[in-house]
Amino acid sequence: MTPPAPIVTRFAPSPTGYLHLGHAYSALFTAEQAKQDNGGRFLLRIEDIDTPRIKPEFDAAIHEDLAWLGLNWETPVRRQSEHFDEYRAGLDKLDAQGLLYPCFCSRREIRAEIEKSAAAPHAPPSGPVLSPPTMSPEGPLYPGTCRRLSDDERKSREAEGKPFALRLDSAKATEMTGPLIWSDVEKGDVEATMDRLGDVVLARKDTPASYHLAVTIDDHLQGVTLVTRGEDLFPSTHVHRLLQALLGLDTPSYHHHRLLTGDDGEHLAKRKQSTPIRSLREAGKTPEDVRALAGFEHWSPPS
Repeated sequence: MTPPAPIVTRFAPSPTGYLHLGHAYSALFTAEQAKQDNGGRFLLRIEDIDTPRIKPEFDAAIHEDLAWLGLNWETPVRRQSEHFDEYRAGLDKLDAQGLLYPCFCSRREIRAEIEKSAAAPHAPPSGPVLSPPTMSPEGPLYPGTCRRLSDDERKSREAEGKPFALRLDSAKATEMTGPLIWSDVEKGDVEATMDRLGDVVLARKDTPASYHLAVTIDDHLQGVTLVTRGEDLFPSTHVHRLLQALLGLDTPSYHHHRLLTGDDGEHLAKRKQSTPIRSLREAGKTPEDVRALAGFEHWSPPS
């Protein structure tokens, strides 16, 4: 019998700030999965499609901090900003299936539409919606306003130069694929559903590909077999499973790990200015100290 192929894992930070202890936990957790599997591979990917927020110093700091922690990864490192053509090809394939539509709504208009729909005495529009409160893990759940525009209305708004995002018609996409399953190491088989995320954005004018589209294509092209990431991204995996089916991509296994919290009980995050790894280092902490703070006191770099 042929032995199973070694697993391929990846740690994929965005250079929009310095790595903090939560990132250390995630990177070490991912590296540990590869380490436990004889011959397992640990990849580093730089998710830099959010170009307005990207800074070179944050990119350099990612490599420096991870190396200081004792992590080793394969080269070359994949950078999303170098692969927009591949994401465009994915969008073109979805568009050819009639699954994309332009959305001209601002965030303010989306909130106003949600409030209006909640107050109206009639049934909500067709398509995936969430019972009150009308929220998704990514913010207000899009009510499908522009999905209902006629072709002439869309062309008129595009001709006016109105900015728009490209959304996935998730109801149509789900009908096309039929039932889908993905597997999480802790939760087992999970039925994919778009009820919590609705018609997600797959591209914007200033960002040629969304997180959902880019990571799904990246994981396939890099041969990733085990995706490890925080449990806050669990809902996103439903989207990724749907995109895999629509684009004919491989489906890896998933392991959504716990999130570290600060003294206030809140999850660590860049936007909350959680203490960076480099600040801990400057304060005299050793790599062993920081690994222990992240819950990996017995972890050692692979020989």
